[in-house]
Amino acid sequence: MLKYTDSSVVFQEIPDEVTLAVNLSGCPCRCPGCHSKHLWTDTGNELTDSEVDRLLDQHKGHVTCLAIMGGDAAPAEVDGIFARLRTRRQGIRTAWYSGRSLLAKDMDLNHLDYLKLGPYLAHLGPLKKPTTNQRLYRVRGGTLEDLTPQFWRK
Repeated sequence: MLKYTDSSVVFQEIPDEVTLAVNLSGCPCRCPGCHSKHLWTDTGNELTDSEVDRLLDQHKGHVTCLAIMGGDAAPAEVDGIFARLRTRRQGIRTAWYSGRSLLAKDMDLNHLDYLKLGPYLAHLGPLKKPTTNQRLYRVRGGTLEDLTPQFWRK
């Protein structure tokens, strides 16, 4: 069961999108230096399809993307949320932030518009640093376009 602790509308996670970011708990990655250690525990409310709809309805007409932040303990469940969302909410783009280095085998790229991969490694820095190991991709037709350089300040 997926559980979420909170959600917020964000503008920097996905380029050119107004994103509803939903933070999932129960993170198995436990990255050293993690800024969200509160997401390591199994806490929060169940993230059901009706709860996703309720959260999106709160921001109807304003958000263009739903980003699920985490869910590495249950990627098949995250994929299911996105698959079902595609049939209910056409026009809402989808993004998954995973702390894993490789895409989980249970995730279907056809259900995603954006994908962030990579654990946080403090010595390499976050997505906004050119030294980062993390990558944000736009998914198009099953191929990945690396958007990471857009985060680097010049």
